Amino acid sequence: MTTAIVGLGNIGSRLATGLVEGGESVLLAGRDLPGTKELAGRLGERATAVSVDEAVDRADVLILAVWFETIKELIAQYGDRLSGTIVVDPSNPIAPDGKGGFTKIIPAGESSGQIIAGLLPPGARPVKAFGTLMAESLITAANRTPRRAVGFYATDDTGAGETVARLISAAGFDPLSVGGIDQSLRIEVFGDLHEGTLGTVPTADEARGLL
Repeated sequence: MTTAIVGLGNIGSRLATGLVEGGESVLLAGRDLPGTKELAGRLGERATAVSVDEAVDRADVLILAVWFETIKELIAQYGDRLSGTIVVDPSNPIAPDGKGGFTKIIPAGESSGQIIAGLLPPGARPVKAFGTLMAESLITAANRTPRRAVGFYATDDTGAGETVARLISAAGFDPLSVGGIDQSLRIEVFGDLHEGTLGTVPTADEARGLL
């Protein structure tokens, strides 16, 4: 299975680090090719810098660790080339509110997970994951002992969910499904299961009590 991460900002770079440390091999793609190569070099032989085109063509699992609007642009650009691919959406549909915080850029009752899933071509396999935690927590909350923190995910595709659950585990978290893609709202910013709402990163046992 080939896993590619497009976007190497706060989320993508930390996720790449966690996956490599968990024994996964990853393709890394970003607009800053020198920066992408530098990160791949730091992560070692399990990380390979590639173009976005190559990432799309080679990936079985494509993690789009970019802004919500950029994901929409990538889907429009690559279209049917995403068919058959597990497309992981960590996005949160937010923007700075000018007051030091953030505001949602889509209606309150809508989720970016459902919007992105609806834009993907037939045959693509959407999963909402890796956006429930603050970026820093992808490192600081990983591999806790004795009780590991939880990594929520949502999907309508059982097989895709199992694959992403394995990646969540490799990144140092206990995977926990919240249900179908229609439950994405709960694990996005301002949702009841997002770290920002909870004020903490729950363990798997604590998380089950919240479902």
